This record gives sequence, C-alpha cells and structure tokens, in this order.
Amino acid sequence: MTPKKIIPCLDIKDGKVVKGVKFQDVKEVANPADLAKAYNDSGADELVFYDITASSDGRKIFTDVLRQVSQNISIPLTVGGGISSLDDFEAVIINGASKVSITTGALNNPQLLSDASKKYGSDKVVLAVDVKRVDGVFRVFAKGGREDSGLEMTEWIKQGEALGAGELVVNSIDTDGVKNGFDIAMLEAARNAVKIPIIASGGAGNIEHFVELFTKLPGIESALAASVFHFGTVAIPDLKRTLTERGILSVDS
Repeated sequence: MTPKKIIPCLDIKDGKVVKGVKFQDVKEVANPADLAKAYNDSGADELVFYDITASSDGRKIFTDVLRQVSQNISIPLTVGGGISSLDDFEAVIINGASKVSITTGALNNPQLLSDASKKYGSDKVVLAVDVKRVDGVFRVFAKGGREDSGLEMTEWIKQGEALGAGELVVNSIDTDGVKNGFDIAMLEAARNAVKIPIIASGGAGNIEHFVELFTKLPGIESALAASVFHFGTVAIPDLKRTLTERGILSVDS
C-alpha cells in the first residue's frame, strides 16, 4: 500500500493565516505558530507554509513567522512564497524548512530548479503549480494566481520534473476554497504526465472528498487542505480513522 499523507496548509499574509475562495476574498483565520502546533499534535503528516503575497509584493518571505512555526512542530515543513534564488532556499532552510516550494520563481527562472536540486538534493525541491482552466486548457498561473503564464500544465510539470523537482503540488484555482471536492480531472492529467510524488490541493469540503481522491486516483500520494481543517469541518484524527476503515491508510499510518 502506497503511504498517503494528510497535509494542512497555512497561507500567510501580513504574518497571519488567511483563507479565501479561488484566491479571492482572503480573510484572516489564526496565528500561524499556534495553528501549526495544533496540527502537529493532531496527527498531520506534514505542514505547508505559503507566504501568499511575497511574489506579487516583490519581497522576501516572512522568515520571522516561519521561524516561530518551525519551532512549534516536529513534522516536516514545506515552505514557499517569494523563492527566486539559491539564497532564498538557504534562508528558509536555515529558518526551519524541510523542503522548499517554488512557483513564480521557477516560471521566471526554470534553471533554479536544477541549481537547487544539485545543491540541496531533489528531495528538498518542490514545484508548485497554480492551475486554472482557460478555454478548456489547464493553464499555469503565477504571482499567487494573479497572472496567466501562458503555459499548459502538463508541459510545464514535465519540464520541472526533468530539471530536478522531487515533488509536485497541483493546486486547482477553480476549486480552491469551494469545498465541492478535489479537481479529479486536473489531478489525473498531472499524474499521467510525471512520475514524481504529487500533493493534491484545492477543493476539499468533507471527509468523503479525501476518500474520493485516493480511491479514484490511487497514484496520488498526498492531500493538502486548508479551510476544512482551519474551521473544524474535518478533524485530522477522524479523517485518518475513516481512511483506515476504507483501506486507504494502513493501520499503523
């Protein structure tokens, strides 16, 4: 049985955890360090920390907030937002990141994926793609979903894998925060295009959506969600219990 991971996501803006719908109408949720510890203690397998306006604001990531979060948890932490150089990689790793997620920085400079992989190892390099349908095509967006890159998803993620990315986050803008389920068609297209592990993101609204994801797409390794965890709609222990009962997680997961 392929291990499955449940990963809460902390979207950070102005030092606070926030959440919106389809990357719009973003509202404050909680203090990141406190929420991170709660997820750590409730059985999350990993945690993702995104400084969601770093790229669009043209600034570096909130390393002070990152440091507070990393000191509160013992599980792996993936960090992204405003990563555009090897110096940025170094800065977030020094401040507690287990892995580094690149979105806009990779679109602007694909060679960064290769350079980072050679220096830190591909297991620390995560390519994140924010994807939206445009005229029926899965298009990759930059700057927190604000700018259409013009690139088609599968071609871009194949290139990213070839350059050295060791993991892929596929975030559906169409389903983000909508809570009607993961974007199965988009994720299936991604799974068929690359061999590296995929984290599915965007659309979870209840426990059955996680069951559907892992049942329909058994090749997907991880599920990431935010609002269903932040607002208590889904408790991680309950989710893992259901996934175990359905045979999706092993008993010792």
